[in-house]
Amino acid sequence: MEYPVGKVSAVAGVTVRTLHHYDEIGLLRPSGRTHAGYRRYDDGDLDRLQRILFYRELGFPLETIATFMDDPGADAMAQLKNQRELLLERIARLQRMVASVEHTMEAKEMGNALTPEEKFEVFGDFREPEGYAEEAAQRWGHTKEWQADVPPLSKQDWIDSEAIRKDWVRRLVALVDAGAAPGTAEAMDLAEEHRAMLGRFMGECGYPMQRNVAELYVTEPVQLGFLVREDEQRPGIGAFIRDAAAANAARAGSA
Repeated sequence: MEYPVGKVSAVAGVTVRTLHHYDEIGLLRPSGRTHAGYRRYDDGDLDRLQRILFYRELGFPLETIATFMDDPGADAMAQLKNQRELLLERIARLQRMVASVEHTMEAKEMGNALTPEEKFEVFGDFREPEGYAEEAAQRWGHTKEWQADVPPLSKQDWIDSEAIRKDWVRRLVALVDAGAAPGTAEAMDLAEEHRAMLGRFMGECGYPMQRNVAELYVTEPVQLGFLVREDEQRPGIGAFIRDAAAANAARAGSA
């Protein structure tokens, strides 16, 4: 089956302009064209679009999504399984928040006051990281990345970021424990995700800035604790991240 761009737009819930943009940047090129030059998408294209939209929903920038999608060693099923886990975590958090809102509404209707602990129990053990923003601003406040117009992160932004971090660390530790080299495709993909995570705080994070940050994981191990908690660390994990970031920059032509 082949589908015109208008049909794909309606089914996927994205604008025609978005599909044109994805084509222009090489993220989703339609498999066919009519004699008049109109785009035609097949079922494989729709599968790819679905995975793209999953990643977009999870907050990854298009540049990172393109890296994931075009990795010749990528396993589409493994990507879907990973996306499924991230989405389930988000669903669970939203369900807890809905329950908390309903509990608050019920308490107000009954004239009962919630304790401070009850008001914030929905966030679990969440604590906004202490010192990270101040330390980063001191080091890189003069750079164009840090001076970008990035709105402050909300509590939900921090919760989402922590879920992404935990999943990333889980996969990082699995690679390190398996004895993988920092130059493997899997390690470089993790480095690209690391760059995206830094971008959540900076608005953008180029390869040189990422390598500066990753270097601190070796020269100043305390900085590693912001990314990989002490109980998650392995010997040499900071150097692994640094070397994977360097290899990924070289892969992108930005060594």
